[in-house]
Amino acid sequence: MSYKVGYFVGSLSSTSVNRILSKALINVAPDDLEFTEIPIRQLPLYSPDYDADYPAEGKALKQAIEASDAILFVTPEYNRSIPGALKNAIDWASRPWGQNSFDHMPTAVAGASIGVIGTAVAQQSLRAVMSFCNARQMTAPEAYIHFNPDVYQDDGTITNADTEEFLRGFMAEFREHIERVHTVLPRSS
Repeated sequence: MSYKVGYFVGSLSSTSVNRILSKALINVAPDDLEFTEIPIRQLPLYSPDYDADYPAEGKALKQAIEASDAILFVTPEYNRSIPGALKNAIDWASRPWGQNSFDHMPTAVAGASIGVIGTAVAQQSLRAVMSFCNARQMTAPEAYIHFNPDVYQDDGTITNADTEEFLRGFMAEFREHIERVHTVLPRSS
């Protein structure tokens, strides 16, 4: 069995270390996970005024999530929380009321920062939001990554064996989490 994993990179920066981390995670993921980035750059700011008639960007976001078997968030920390663009995407995906695209979706969170706490506070903020969205969150292992450009190459290559082993284990656990959630809560066809 293979699983389709949609992933969000929380940063809009062209030089995002989290985009590099997402490539590294994909490189070490089990072969039966297929990854598709879910873009967030073009989304307008969410307002309930759109609920009656979602714009194309909002519909595309919801369709991409609903076409996925699981969601991986790879996010930086902005002001001790998640970036506004990522929160905006979550708001679009969880609305209109009763049409939450994250309901029962298996999710995992990772993040990188040049700071030593490696997005720990942002991840806790994101976990609180995803709890409200009724996502099925992988709670361990946690991946608070202190980003070192000597370890992570732009193409996602990891040059440190211990780091590669940790990330490989994180992604293997995510794969198992996806399967457990889908065994308990099979998706309707």
